[in-house]
Formats: sequence, structure tokens, C-alpha cells
Amino acid sequence: MYFHDPSEREATEIVPGFRARTFWGSNLMLVVVDIDAEAVLPNHSHPHEQGGLMVKGELELTIGGEKRSLKPGDVYLIPGGVEHSAIAGSEPVQVLDIFTPTREDMKY
Repeated sequence: MYFHDPSEREATEIVPGFRARTFWGSNLMLVVVDIDAEAVLPNHSHPHEQGGLMVKGELELTIGGEKRSLKPGDVYLIPGGVEHSAIAGSEPVQVLDIFTPTREDMKY
């Protein structure tokens, strides 16, 4: 399929307060992530490259020990193997994450 409606895809909770709707091809994965206010993504890493675009809300993102407060329109890049974590602000957050290669563990 070439076209998808994210509202028709059921979200999967990846950690408490973080719900993902995934879309993938052979080498690329898009993930629409809805995050509850003040939800926490624990520090972790994976071998996949990850990029993202803030869609709504505010998110404190730490990548490789560097911390930034992000708002809509901000972009982030996370090299494979680099530890990262996040804390949502006082309002719900939405981000678009992009992974390459696709993450087999997130094909929901």
C-alpha cells in the first residue's frame, strides 16, 4: 500500500504514556508517537538511526548526554547506538519518528 491514514491504525503502548502507530517499507519506518503529559521515556539505545519532528507539545529530549527542550517544528537526529531519553511537558505531545533500517521489534 502506498497511502495510509494514521487515524485508522491502532496505537500500541511502547512504554507507559507513549503510544506508537507504525508504518514501514523495506528500509524506512515512520512512527507517529502520541505522548501523555509528563510521561517519561527511560534512557535507552538501539542500533537504528532515528530522526524526528516535533508535531505538538513540548518535550525535553536528552541525546548522548546533551539535553534540549523541543517545541513544534524542531527536528532531532539520533545516531544508532547513542543513548537517549525524554520527558513530556505539561501538555500532550506528538512526534513523528523516522527509523532506518526498519525496526522489526516495532512492526505493530
